[in-house]
Amino acid sequence: MTESEGGDGRGGEGATDADLTHTDESGDVQMVDVGDKPDTARRAVVRGEIALQPSTVDAIRDNDLSKGDVLATARVGAVQAVKHTWETIPMCHQIPITNVETDFSLDEDRVELEVAVETTGKTGCEMEALEGVTTGLNVVWDMVKAAEKDDDGQYPDTAIRDVRVVSKEKRELN
Repeated sequence: MTESEGGDGRGGEGATDADLTHTDESGDVQMVDVGDKPDTARRAVVRGEIALQPSTVDAIRDNDLSKGDVLATARVGAVQAVKHTWETIPMCHQIPITNVETDFSLDEDRVELEVAVETTGKTGCEMEALEGVTTGLNVVWDMVKAAEKDDDGQYPDTAIRDVRVVSKEKRELN
């Protein structure tokens, strides 16, 4: 099974010590050496959502919030996070990002964000896509939190949830 078919390359249900590549023989944390790996074209897609009050989703749809265009701002935040993942995830390599796609969909009581990241290099880009989704949804929250407050000053319906890797693809270069 390939990565794009959902396999994780481990061949079993859980990770063994041999699968934990971010530790050395002593158990110390280390960055994985990818120097000898061939360059490949890679793509990762991650999806997540933020649950909101229907009135907040309507305000986002109508671009009627005092802080401005929520989705445009969240899109910029998502792309920026993708490009800076190596600075926030300790063992991530700095990789050349060749493309980032962001797609928002609004439902009655939630905003879903899908981020697709592409790179050509020696390691994958799912961490970058994960950072893009989580940061993009955090930006949505930052832009709408005043509208989400109930009469008691609480946020009863708000939740960032279901962040997941949807697909990973790897293609050998010619």
